[in-house]
Amino acid sequence: MTETTPTSGFATRAIHAGQAFEPVTGAVVPPLHFSSTYAQDGIGGLRNGYEYGRGTNPTRDSLQEQLAALEGGAKALSFGSGLAAEDALLRALMRPGQKVVLGNDAYGGTYRLISKVLGPWGIENQPVDMSDLDAVRAAVSSGDVPLLWVETPSNPLMQIADIAALAEIAHEAGALLVVDNTFASPYLQQPISLGADIVVHSTTKYIGGHSDVVGGAVIARDAEVAEKIQFLQFAAGGVSGPMDAFLTTRSLKTLAVRMEAHSDNAEKIADFLTGQAAVSAVLYPGLPEHPGHEIAAKQMRRFGGMVSVRFAGGEQAARRFTESLRVFTLAESLGGIESLVNYPSEMTHASVKGTELEVPVDLVRLSVGIEDAADLLADVEQALEQL
Repeated sequence: MTETTPTSGFATRAIHAGQAFEPVTGAVVPPLHFSSTYAQDGIGGLRNGYEYGRGTNPTRDSLQEQLAALEGGAKALSFGSGLAAEDALLRALMRPGQKVVLGNDAYGGTYRLISKVLGPWGIENQPVDMSDLDAVRAAVSSGDVPLLWVETPSNPLMQIADIAALAEIAHEAGALLVVDNTFASPYLQQPISLGADIVVHSTTKYIGGHSDVVGGAVIARDAEVAEKIQFLQFAAGGVSGPMDAFLTTRSLKTLAVRMEAHSDNAEKIADFLTGQAAVSAVLYPGLPEHPGHEIAAKQMRRFGGMVSVRFAGGEQAARRFTESLRVFTLAESLGGIESLVNYPSEMTHASVKGTELEVPVDLVRLSVGIEDAADLLADVEQALEQL
């Protein structure tokens, strides 16, 4: 096996970190460990720390080592879903009476978790425009705020936040900066290198990449912070199963080439949609006119595979376009090799209607896959013709 270091290239780390060949046979793919429990050499005589599957599993450990290597963290933890990861993080690091400052364009499920599940437990949240640094500074200083939580690019308005600037604001106030890096993936953006303390992922999306496994991850800069979250992972049991971990680690090995292909296609789709009569706005940080373009160019390798579109004809046009696509599949989720279209107002973000996070009804979100670009462009063109 190739030794990896923090200076190894991304693809090298993705393929080799945590992936030592099996020593008995030399199998280059580590075996998949399904066992729920482990034999002990006498009472308390654990072999390499393995005792029970909820606490440790070799396949999950391999994935966690791989994730930590790619995000540059001290430790990574793999969960059964992105929201399970977020739940463990929030409960490990917050207490009743405290407040999380959240981006005002956060994923609807994150907002629902904080407001509907943890809210009755005494956790408050304050949505803020993360591009307004003065507003963020005021919010983080407005009470007992242990966490500043941001998505960049955000879901689904594709807003860009300055991770380094937000880290400085958080640390001045004694808070930790949490970055949801799902849209970018660790290939395009590494928040810990920019000052973030914790990174969260729905590994269901680009990391899994094939729409066949649900999962989540937390990666922490500091080992002590990771240990607090790991206790919740063990005590509450929201771990990823061995098959899910295996599928995720397999997919991570091709993340670099997939993200290049996603970015190539998304750039073509965004360019094509720009200037179309039926389109009032194309939200893609790779476009020079995007308000966050310069920051995104500074902190991202490329601009990713997500494109949001607003339609001049309002809700009716947005719905008709969405339902007229043929290569793009109408479905929730994102980040798979196949192209998906989502109408957030009624799908992924229905839970934030009537709040500051409500999504415009004229907006459609495209997860641009890695099919032939010509086929995707033809599909978008024929859907526009239906308007």
